Amino acid sequence: MVSKTDETCPAAAEDTGEGGERGCDIKREAAHSSGMPLVNGDSGHSHTEAEDHNEKGEGETRADDGNDQEVIVIQDTGFTVKMHAPGIEPFDLQVSPQEMVQEIHQVLMDREDTCHRTCFSLQLEGNVLDNFSELKSIEGLQEGSNLKVVEEPYTVREARIHVRHIRDLLKSLDPSDSYNGVDCNSLSFLSTFTEGDLGENGKRKRKGSELEQIDCTPPEHILPGSKERPLLILQPQTKDAKPLQCLKVLTMSGWNPPPGNRKMHGDLMYLYVVTAEDRHVSITASTRGFYTNQSTTYSFNPKPANPSFLSHSLVELLSQISPTFKKNFAALQKKRVQRHPFERIATPFQVYSWTAPAVEHAMDCVRAEDAYTSRLGYEEHIPGQTRDWNEELQTTRELPRKNLPDRLLRERAIFKVHSDFAAAATRGAMAVIDGNVMAINPGEETKMQMFIWNNIFFSLGFDVRDHYKDLGGDNAAYVAPTNDLNGVRAYNAVDVEGLYTLGTVVVDYRGYRVTAQSIIPGILEREQEQSVIYGSIDFGKTVVSHPKYLELLEKTARPLKIQKHNVLNDKSEEVELCSSVECKGIIGNDSRHYILDLLRTFPPDLNFLPVEGEELPEECTNMGFPKEHRHRLSCLRQELIEAFVEHRYIVFMKLAALQLMQQKANKQEKECPAVTENGGSSPADGNATESSKALSEDVDPKSKEVILNACKAVGSISSTSFDIRFNPDIFSPGVRFHDNSCDEVEKQKQLLKDAAAFLISCQIPSLIKDCVDHTVLPMDGATLAEAIHQRGINIRYMAKIVEYVSKSQARQQLDHIHKLGITELITRSAKHIFRTYLQGVELSGLSAAISHFLNCFLSSFPNPIAHLPTDELVSKKKRNKRKARHLGNVDNTAWASTTPQELWKNISNETKSYFNFTIECESVDQAVERYGLQKISLLREICVKSGIQILLKEYNFDSRHRPTFTEEDILNIFPVVKHVNPKASDAFHFFQSGQSKVQQGFLKEGCELINEALNLFNNVYGAMHVEICACLRLLARLNYIMGDNNEALNNQQKAVLMSERALGVDHPNTIQEYMHLALYCFANGQLSTALKLLYRSRYLLILVYGEDHPEMALLDSNIGLVLHGVMEYDLSLRFLESALTINGKYHGTKSLKVAMSHHLVARVYDSKAEFRSALQHEKDGYTIYKNQFGENHEKTKESSEYLKYLTQQAVALQRTMNEIYKNGSNASILPLKFTAPIMSSVLEQLNVINGILFIPLSQKELENLKAEVHRRQALHDTFCIAEQENSAEGTGTESDHGKSQAIVETSTAQASA
Repeated sequence: MVSKTDETCPAAAEDTGEGGERGCDIKREAAHSSGMPLVNGDSGHSHTEAEDHNEKGEGETRADDGNDQEVIVIQDTGFTVKMHAPGIEPFDLQVSPQEMVQEIHQVLMDREDTCHRTCFSLQLEGNVLDNFSELKSIEGLQEGSNLKVVEEPYTVREARIHVRHIRDLLKSLDPSDSYNGVDCNSLSFLSTFTEGDLGENGKRKRKGSELEQIDCTPPEHILPGSKERPLLILQPQTKDAKPLQCLKVLTMSGWNPPPGNRKMHGDLMYLYVVTAEDRHVSITASTRGFYTNQSTTYSFNPKPANPSFLSHSLVELLSQISPTFKKNFAALQKKRVQRHPFERIATPFQVYSWTAPAVEHAMDCVRAEDAYTSRLGYEEHIPGQTRDWNEELQTTRELPRKNLPDRLLRERAIFKVHSDFAAAATRGAMAVIDGNVMAINPGEETKMQMFIWNNIFFSLGFDVRDHYKDLGGDNAAYVAPTNDLNGVRAYNAVDVEGLYTLGTVVVDYRGYRVTAQSIIPGILEREQEQSVIYGSIDFGKTVVSHPKYLELLEKTARPLKIQKHNVLNDKSEEVELCSSVECKGIIGNDSRHYILDLLRTFPPDLNFLPVEGEELPEECTNMGFPKEHRHRLSCLRQELIEAFVEHRYIVFMKLAALQLMQQKANKQEKECPAVTENGGSSPADGNATESSKALSEDVDPKSKEVILNACKAVGSISSTSFDIRFNPDIFSPGVRFHDNSCDEVEKQKQLLKDAAAFLISCQIPSLIKDCVDHTVLPMDGATLAEAIHQRGINIRYMAKIVEYVSKSQARQQLDHIHKLGITELITRSAKHIFRTYLQGVELSGLSAAISHFLNCFLSSFPNPIAHLPTDELVSKKKRNKRKARHLGNVDNTAWASTTPQELWKNISNETKSYFNFTIECESVDQAVERYGLQKISLLREICVKSGIQILLKEYNFDSRHRPTFTEEDILNIFPVVKHVNPKASDAFHFFQSGQSKVQQGFLKEGCELINEALNLFNNVYGAMHVEICACLRLLARLNYIMGDNNEALNNQQKAVLMSERALGVDHPNTIQEYMHLALYCFANGQLSTALKLLYRSRYLLILVYGEDHPEMALLDSNIGLVLHGVMEYDLSLRFLESALTINGKYHGTKSLKVAMSHHLVARVYDSKAEFRSALQHEKDGYTIYKNQFGENHEKTKESSEYLKYLTQQAVALQRTMNEIYKNGSNASILPLKFTAPIMSSVLEQLNVINGILFIPLSQKELENLKAEVHRRQALHDTFCIAEQENSAEGTGTESDHGKSQAIVETSTAQASA
């Protein structure tokens, strides 16, 4: 994250403390691989020494053995081969030695002129190349080699693949898969606004000289103060939204499969086609290719027609039969390849859209076939068998990870299998809830049923067999899967060799929670009691342990801060554990050690777990804690544990340093630096312990005593070093400890209380402070939740955060946080109610039920009536007898009697009982009025949270005469999926090193590192991923700062497309990406495009949140400046004055942002020759500068100069006016100077408001800067191992500061990850 910093010294690093795991180590690798000097950004926490201790062994070997290969991987050069394909001219193709032959196949299937071929082999000098071999391993393949594309005979499988591929080509421009959330397709609308004129190959390059052609008038709803909130514009339907029709029908024929005698003639399958000219054709797919036969709908005659047009490719055959097909297919492919690749590639995980236009349902053979065969179980490359998910997930983890190339391959494989597994699990979970999967225990009650589909095990989130009886019943059973998922995530991140977790995905669909897990080999044949050899199956009554598990879990204990402890079993014997008792260890038939049920990996949250006889610290009791929660599984988040330990570590170092200072008088100068220098290291991974141990072994007894005292004071479990761990079993019902360990247990209880207090007294206030500073700028529920989670605060504290905001001194500056908090409380409570509401609805009444719920929730119509499906009302008695049992309660029509009054009463009860917050409103209109919310944002939040998709149209929420929604408006209900996100660790460390370089002002090195990170990210994730988006954004910003505007535009365009595709078209991140792109467009002279992008950005922010948001001030300033540049002064004023108002509200009227706003408004008035208004605004700005900076600051002087100029202009104007009054028409008038804005000055102001400053430095300042860099490097080197010392001479001099300009970013988190 690029933090907000007011430093004017480029060397001042801002460390954001995000994951310093292998920082030092990876920087060493980076330094090797890119052969350039690196400076560690260590002013923040110096994440160095402790890591060196911890990583020394591993790090050194890694740097040595991986090194040569790393350089090869990273600086690999491609070569060119000549491709010879039948029917077209030979062409050149650039390939890389790392690629597989398979990838050339993919390229050919994507190229416009070869896309219709799928069944071919590649031959080099007559030898067929193996699809799965790497190019570098092929003998004789080099620069200029000739590769021949040879058509191969078809098999049934190849023929099916061919037909599927042709269908994909025909549908390539059809957005319906994106709207339906299928096959990882998603939407992107950037090209509708840019009309393809970005970058070098733009259709029309506009320079500032052609201003008069631009129409800049924004649509009504974009103007400040507009009350309209249209929805249709969210997904603009382009003119060519209806793709070209090549065929009317392409489907499997009813004559399939071929009878035996035809099989022996080579028939594989039959197709039925209706061409655009309405000709009905039967086609045979044979081993030699495709030809037309003489069959009709009712008579089977497989003989070839005359002429039969035998062609190896279906496209060639259809082009001969139908001229329209030939013409339209060519046009379609031309359009397809013109689209940006990022509009076409699949995203790694499915993104669902909450609105969609009415799409026509067309006939589609492949889609129909997919619906009846579970295609995900029968992937094309594993013919005839389902995938063994568990085996795939575990084998990828076992891949080698010694050096960088190995790690990249391993991470790539893990990521690929995970995204496939998540897709399969989602599909399976939907099939289970829709009733399409047979249970493995069909005789039991519906809630207790379990399912296996496609080698994945599915269970429902209900409390079966009273497992969670003491923990909160169904409520506990509902949260246990997400807690378990967090545990799996944590253990996966630690990544200990030999310890395995299950693939886990949690899916919420139609009101039910389904957990999907991979299956441990052999688990289904044994009873659970026999297979569990570690942990407890009955919450701590019987407990067993196992030495191998203890050894493996011991390795995870330090990073996860888990304390090894003894518990008593039912025979009162002590059993040693290194996890919570629920965590079970099972050795599978594959001899792997699995752990499962990780729901208590992290310690309990005592604020929501009242325990008799235990007092919480004062900070908690003052806030009304402990509070009884619905279940007893409330855990602290991992982020909180880490923040707490880091906080304690700083306390520990201060105490130790203080006491050692006092001993200094007794001639102990030597130890003091050892301790205090160590103070910088981050215990984020518990590495601090190592350094403290080292420190305590060779010190005299007095210093030992100091460390002992410091350890005691912070609650460390060791008396010789800092080591904080939590015992996850404290306060677990049913777990007993031995009396001897009661002292230990008391310590642990105290630690948990301190952690609960730390959340209240440190984390929530620090979140609020960040919101006041606007370093955190959430725009919707998802971004607010993310900000809260990053600080380790759970959503159940939302009400406390809202209360904090209400009582805060800066209540006005936190208005947006207050609104978002209230919106979250309301929509989350509504979601809880909606969940149980849906469980009582059967499939035929789903759209009626959802529209009725939305009417009660959002419509002003006082008494909406639910329309029950008619057949249900007629034959209820008869049907009940043979009705299939389903998961809900018996009465399937109870939902129909809900009224708005009742629903809002339930919502207000839910916010009270779940969040302990009172919302004082009985209807949606009162809520909107009281808290300043907007209904469209509430609608978006509830749809996104519950997976509802509604029709894209304008909804009238405020009509009191008709309900807002009808059942036709509900298009679909999607699953909401939670899964593990595997990370590209090496790439991430390169990215972080690059960021810290940039923050120190070493732009060139930073840029190289970020480029390197981009390569590695692409290696692991493929081309489309959220982290790549962050990488591209920072790269674009660096390109821009270093003066390469075209490259900036190029990279930012990719970032926008990726954000739209991977996060959603209306995600807050997308809004910011649009803003950055607009700036680079303006810098490239594409003014109208810049405006369109800014208008889009403003529309999205209005839709997602509303107008009154701090980010809106920045947006409006941007729009105002661009409009000023194109001389639309009146429009420009509207936006700039809106920005001034919002800045005044959120930054305080005395802030520099407000001064800047005053100055921008003054400039526009100056251009309009309204000097009096201009003077007034500039005076206000001047006053702020003078108060903030004093009279001698350059800003104050600039403002003062401008004031003088304005005064002269005003006086001149007044004189002229007087002259006219006095002498009438024959007055001698001096021409007045009107200042039309110059583009460069507009751009300069745009850079300033977007946080990009260019600061000229004198020679002397440059020298100081270099000296400072040297000093830091020297400081750092004293702690680094000898290898690094050798290479660290003179670092920092080869930087960008050779110019007389240094560049500093003073950005909010805009270039952040």
